Amino acid sequence: MSESSDHVGSGSCALDVLVTAVLDEDGTVRQWSPAAAELLGYDAADVRGRPLGDLIVDASGASCAGPWQGTRLPAGGRAVLRHRQGGTVDVTFRVHRLVDSGELLVLAAPTQRVDEQELGMSLVRALFSQNGIGIGIHGADLALLHTNVFPVKSGGRPAPAGARLRDVLLGEDADAIEASLRQVLESGVPLVGEEKRTRSPQAPGRERSLRLSAVRLEDEQGQATGVAALFTDTTEQQRARRHLDLLQEAAISVGGSLDATRTAQELTEAVVPGLGDMGIVDLAEAVLEGNEPPKMIGGGDLHLRAVASATGKWPGHVGQGESLPPFRDHPALRGMQHGETLVMTRDELLALLSDSRLIELLPEDWHSVVIAPLYARGLVLGDLQVWRLTDPAPFTEEDVDLVTEIASRGALAIDNARRYTREHRVAAALQQSLLPRATTDTSAAETVGIYRPAGGGAEIGGDWFDAIPLPSLRLALVVGDVAGHGLHASATMGRLRAAIHTLADLELDPGELLTRLDVLVQRLAAETPTDRDILTATCLYAVYDPVSRQCAVASAGHPAPVVVRPDGTEQGLPVSAGPPLGVGGMPFEITTVTVDPGSVVALYTKGLMLCQDPDLDAGVRRLTDTLVSHGRRGGPLDALGRSVLAGVGEAPVREDIALLLARTRAVRDENIANWSFPADPTAVARAREEITRQLSAWGLDDLAFTTELVVSELVTNAIRYAGGPVGLRLIREDVLICEVTDPSNTQPRLRRASTTDEGGRGLFLVAQLTTRWGCRYGQTGKTIWAEQPLTALADSAMWDTRTLVP
Repeated sequence: MSESSDHVGSGSCALDVLVTAVLDEDGTVRQWSPAAAELLGYDAADVRGRPLGDLIVDASGASCAGPWQGTRLPAGGRAVLRHRQGGTVDVTFRVHRLVDSGELLVLAAPTQRVDEQELGMSLVRALFSQNGIGIGIHGADLALLHTNVFPVKSGGRPAPAGARLRDVLLGEDADAIEASLRQVLESGVPLVGEEKRTRSPQAPGRERSLRLSAVRLEDEQGQATGVAALFTDTTEQQRARRHLDLLQEAAISVGGSLDATRTAQELTEAVVPGLGDMGIVDLAEAVLEGNEPPKMIGGGDLHLRAVASATGKWPGHVGQGESLPPFRDHPALRGMQHGETLVMTRDELLALLSDSRLIELLPEDWHSVVIAPLYARGLVLGDLQVWRLTDPAPFTEEDVDLVTEIASRGALAIDNARRYTREHRVAAALQQSLLPRATTDTSAAETVGIYRPAGGGAEIGGDWFDAIPLPSLRLALVVGDVAGHGLHASATMGRLRAAIHTLADLELDPGELLTRLDVLVQRLAAETPTDRDILTATCLYAVYDPVSRQCAVASAGHPAPVVVRPDGTEQGLPVSAGPPLGVGGMPFEITTVTVDPGSVVALYTKGLMLCQDPDLDAGVRRLTDTLVSHGRRGGPLDALGRSVLAGVGEAPVREDIALLLARTRAVRDENIANWSFPADPTAVARAREEITRQLSAWGLDDLAFTTELVVSELVTNAIRYAGGPVGLRLIREDVLICEVTDPSNTQPRLRRASTTDEGGRGLFLVAQLTTRWGCRYGQTGKTIWAEQPLTALADSAMWDTRTLVP
């Protein structure tokens, strides 16, 4: 009990010393102890012979002697005594009558001290009577003097005095805990909340967590007499915290990939070793292919495959990728097919797996297993198994809930991977169907195209390549990249590729073709307003002429091609790239260079350049070095393509890769004949004579008649409607090409003349006598061309005249 504010001297008195006084039957003081003199400030001479009631006051400080006179003394209680210096002291007292003398013995102590002692004793009794907090009082040798912890083999009785800590706790940490207590005993520094791990006395196979606090015990002289230790069992808290950590780790680690097998592996690693010794994931075969698994109820062949193991080991005789045998019908199996998690002991699972082939799938030594279905969007994609091989403790309800939660999150990640696999496969199939043949072989060049779709979670893009044969033996080389990914990008790529084929048939120069393609992209964007700002594409269009050996190139925001000569040296191709398609309002410049026969021209998309390094220039340098190295050695183009992609590796790439390689050819000079005629009608006869003479020299006399008619009609029209000079050229390759050039830009038109018309049959005759004909425009004038197939004899001879060098 607290003392009044005017109390004097209580801070210096020995509050732990018992105050005594002897009274007679009238309450008069006969004896007064030194402790009483120290507590109240009155010596024995001051109070001896005086009634004790003179020292008693009430709460207001007034004298309260009545109850302390004669036989009216109380047997005990509390009283307030007057201090000599004017203060008061609150005491708790007991009165005992002495035998044979009639005197009274009064025992008193400050109430605050008595309350503290009683509270301390109550606390000690409460601590030692409960089992939630372990208490250990250790002597100076750390032997147990008193504890509420039962030893391992005690039959439920507390540890006897003198027992050691290792008799109470199991595990190597018992000695470590005793070492910590010894340090407290020697240093006097308290130990607060130190985490310790030991084995449970009730379940020696399981570890438990303890939080240890300890303080040194001292006597009145400050000498160490022992250690008081408190053990708090934090196993459940640690398990709950570990479960939360496992759940958080699973949320972070599972689902980072859109590959179902990899996601399954991440799922097994999320539960081992935190929940068990072995984690296994089985998936339906359809899931691995990107399809929905069939909805099955009951036993039979569930079409499951063992996919992932956390430890790399598999139970029984099953191996990764192997199919599981059929299961017999069972209520537990049906429950799992409806999304329920199974918890089974060894005997329960053996009863479910009556088939010897299924029993062979079990581990040799195990205690219990949790099997959680991978249930997502109403489909069972597979199952997650957690096995305890060495821990005999059964799975708790919290363990099962955690496995179920992890499996549920994993199922969503696997289903996302499955859906991605399906979409990726469809987009890749669409992309492949829209791309041209991988290889072409024409008089202008041999080409090899390579397309590698994006993977590793990336969607299919809109990359493409093309090699388009043009009239007069020319070849158009195309490569492009539609912005964005997915089916939309693939579909847009198909539309652009079709448009380029149509525009290429018009024999436009590269700059004009890209200009018209740019308008088309703007129109496509306008048709889908939501994509107006994102529907763009880059494209590079090149036309190689094996007759002139020149290559004209224009670019719409696309990197320039790489050209390597036959001797392995690099040839610069300074292409001025225009804006991407869809921007509009800007021209596309044409760059024309002479390319040696046998040179390798490489057109590519940025995915090839950025797959190893974000620096585009470094990627171009790697490609050039590979082409230069291969150019010195020679070899087929497909082998060169494999060498280029060897640096990419087999790992999935984040961007589509399109690569078009072309090895150029040239037409020999002796297979080309050129003439120029004035705008004179007599030039028609001279033209017929010249081509007849040339065809005879080439051994193509069987084509002389039809070629005379074609040349006669075309030269006549040029002289009549366009003026001179009129150019005539014959090209002998796998076909015979006749070209007539005049200065007019008028488009010739094929029409059917009536029976009474005197003209209008010229182009009709040309169309009937040749395989195909057409017209293209140059910077000045136009060229009308026509092709005829060679005879079988001439055709066989022609392939001997085609070569890579002049």
